[in-house]
Amino acid sequence: MELRTIATPHVPVRYFEGGSGPALVFLHGAGGLLPQDPFLAALARKYRVYAPLLPGYGDSEDCSELRDMIDFTLHSWDVVEALGLDDPILVGHSMGGMIAAEMAAVAPNDVSRLALLAPAGLWLDQFPIPDIFSMLPFQLAAFLFYDEKFGAQLMGAAGTMNFGDPEWLKMFLVRNARQLGTAGKILFPIPDRGLGGRLYRIKARTVIVWGENDKLIPPAYAERFRAGIAGAELVMIREAAHMVPLEQTAQVVAALDRFA
Repeated sequence: MELRTIATPHVPVRYFEGGSGPALVFLHGAGGLLPQDPFLAALARKYRVYAPLLPGYGDSEDCSELRDMIDFTLHSWDVVEALGLDDPILVGHSMGGMIAAEMAAVAPNDVSRLALLAPAGLWLDQFPIPDIFSMLPFQLAAFLFYDEKFGAQLMGAAGTMNFGDPEWLKMFLVRNARQLGTAGKILFPIPDRGLGGRLYRIKARTVIVWGENDKLIPPAYAERFRAGIAGAELVMIREAAHMVPLEQTAQVVAALDRFA
């Protein structure tokens, strides 16, 4: 995957591009993308993948003009336009799934294939979503992964857990503040921005993928998404939690075969 830059009306956008096949745009979650992200690598074996970074993620610029959900939705459409893509497969994980769903609801005639991987965006009082903004990094693996040990190793390999190094800790705090500053505009204090009332507008053939053991966004939300999007298919994956694209990569990629 190559890291490139394109211009959009508000801010230059850094994005990863690679692979061959049908065009696919992947929108990342609040944690961003891993270095040499294995899910993107798996997608690139079947698709031409475009994975834009939201402002504040990686080495991308911040953008104060993007203030709320509608801004991020339209910005993401600006990215698709800047990439010169016409009706790409739209895939989003967690926060990125929320943005992808909003894109499909706002422009229902411009998206024909939509994959939502444990998307955020709804709120059920009986199943409250834990506040990731109040968690310390070492607490995250237990909420995000079915196999907590695997999750901690993966996060460690990505450089996100090395508390014994003061320089690393300083860099982590700066990077985390930038990323959560962006994510907070979308998810804090709760991720409900009215998406539930707009799901009916989505016309795309939709596949919803969820880990059966998701402790961050419980599977009850999967049923709510399926009920709200006409004709949506739900794929529940065993031995996977919220980070299902990284825990069961092959099964998630296989779920996209429904678009073939």
